[in-house]
Amino acid sequence: MPQLCAARTLRLRRPLLSSLSAAALRLLLLPLLLWFLCLGVTGSSLPSEQTVSRYGPQAQRLYREWQSMLNTAGSSDSQRLKDVNEFFNRRITYAENSQVWRQEDYWATPLETFGKGMADCKGFVIGKYVSLRLLGMSPDKIRLTYVKARIGGPSSNITQAHMVLAYYPTPTVEPLILDNLITSIQPASQRPDLIPVFSFNMESIWVGTTQNNNVNRLTRWKQLLDKLKTEGFSF
Repeated sequence: MPQLCAARTLRLRRPLLSSLSAAALRLLLLPLLLWFLCLGVTGSSLPSEQTVSRYGPQAQRLYREWQSMLNTAGSSDSQRLKDVNEFFNRRITYAENSQVWRQEDYWATPLETFGKGMADCKGFVIGKYVSLRLLGMSPDKIRLTYVKARIGGPSSNITQAHMVLAYYPTPTVEPLILDNLITSIQPASQRPDLIPVFSFNMESIWVGTTQNNNVNRLTRWKQLLDKLKTEGFSF
């Protein structure tokens, strides 16, 4: 008799455990499902927590805040541009590569930038570019753009190499400029202090209106894309 009671108890508990397990599984999977829906790109992926942890506590904190921003970013291009631009301009401190990385021309991934909490202009642009691509923005709309920035105002003859992110609603219209030096996103015509040199993305290079598809010529860019894949980014 005791054995029969035990068997009955076991039969009663199994459905309960199964139900609890299913509920727990749904709770675990729901954030992931929402995350991919928010990204809007089925082929996108992000680094694992283990990978992020290698960059230190600050990277983990900023990475979580960054994920939260991506999850709550607006659905329109204009709102996504605003959300991403504000995140990096407010949370990352500008510093020269020589101070952050002890070298003159270092191209940092977002995780590396989060680990330092600092970046040069390229670090800001790379972080914004990766974020917008993960949010599903079309690759032909955003370009990393080298410019000469006039020091002291639009009429100054003193310039310094600088990088900004340019957003093109369509390929032939005036782009909007995302810049770590200015909090607002402005049309290129309102940035006379910037002299375009060339721009590029994952597909092409542009010098003026001339397009070249041999983007592999940009060695640093290619190395950065390889490093992003190694860290677990995919978009």
